[in-house]
Amino acid sequence: MNNPDKHDERYQVMKKVTVIGAIVNFFLAIAQVLVGVLGHSQGLIADGVHTLSDLIGDIAVILASKEANKGADEDHPYGHGRIETLATVVLGVILIVVGAVIGFNAVNKLMNVNIVQQPNTLALIAAFAAIFSKEALFHYTIRIARQTNSRMLEANAWHHRSDVFSSIIVVIGVAGSMMGYLYADIVAAFLVAMLIARMGFKMGWESIQELIDTSLDQDQVEDIKTMINSIEGVQSSHMLRTRRMGGYALADVHIQVDPRLSVSEGHQISEAVRQSLIQNVHELDDVTVHIDPEDDEEKPTCAGLPLRTPFLQRLYQSLGDLLSKEQIEEITLHYLNGKIDVDIHINDSKVAFDKIRQTVESMDCVGKVYLCLSMSSASSS
Repeated sequence: MNNPDKHDERYQVMKKVTVIGAIVNFFLAIAQVLVGVLGHSQGLIADGVHTLSDLIGDIAVILASKEANKGADEDHPYGHGRIETLATVVLGVILIVVGAVIGFNAVNKLMNVNIVQQPNTLALIAAFAAIFSKEALFHYTIRIARQTNSRMLEANAWHHRSDVFSSIIVVIGVAGSMMGYLYADIVAAFLVAMLIARMGFKMGWESIQELIDTSLDQDQVEDIKTMINSIEGVQSSHMLRTRRMGGYALADVHIQVDPRLSVSEGHQISEAVRQSLIQNVHELDDVTVHIDPEDDEEKPTCAGLPLRTPFLQRLYQSLGDLLSKEQIEEITLHYLNGKIDVDIHINDSKVAFDKIRQTVESMDCVGKVYLCLSMSSASSS
């Protein structure tokens, strides 16, 4: 990754919000389970287990975010962001398992509803308290998740929000049971289990998509294309590829520039593209820009054409006595449209220019030929 300080700051912020969430979930889970047992509420016990799974998730976030925000090294040139992604997958699997266990137990209780005890007022008060605690955690965590652009932290925030809905279901179930409908509390426990499993599946599936290098949203990709094409010197862009890496994203793109620009000017344009994207697209942490002198998706390929040294050897052989190395000031090669365009700067005005052009053009790999009399030679003559 590009900025170690940026990643360390991100980790510290993520750690703080997650530790606060873990502390709240620890005490809330204990309270919910104890009150659920004392208050005879299956729904509240299920919700307590749900909160306990949040605590496990908080611990996973703390551990994974520390590793995920480490900078790039020799063995991990793209950084460690996928650790965050993998942790989110694991957290999703845990939630699915927890939801399945709670749901199974709820079904067993529902089949034996006659032996279920009626919840009391204490369970109802605890369920209301859980709603307020979890909603506060959601707002706090989602705000930090958006600031740090952490999908893992965002997943944890929505997990808190799912807890709110599960606690609302528990309130309804406990109230229904207190009114004489004993099955209501058990149904609430089952619905909470389904919410847990659903959230786990959603988190896991999204992270699996990231592991297989799924692109950014199409709207984001189009915005990136527009930004690239707005940079001075960029004629067009193609082969834009994006992928997520934990809380960040990577991109690589081919940009077409004037084929006769100097190498340094082409590189400067590519740097302008890279810096513009990193500065203006918050998610992007690294961008690789490939310079093309033409659209290599449509034009004939230049693969297989000889490089400079073997080409010049053939060129000099073809020219023979028409033009010696001493009469040549500079030769520039342009690999375009499947051919080699040749610029030759000559320092002798007495050579046979037309004959030289015809000879060079007759070479099978040559496209256009430009002959130029150097300024120093023209002045002296």
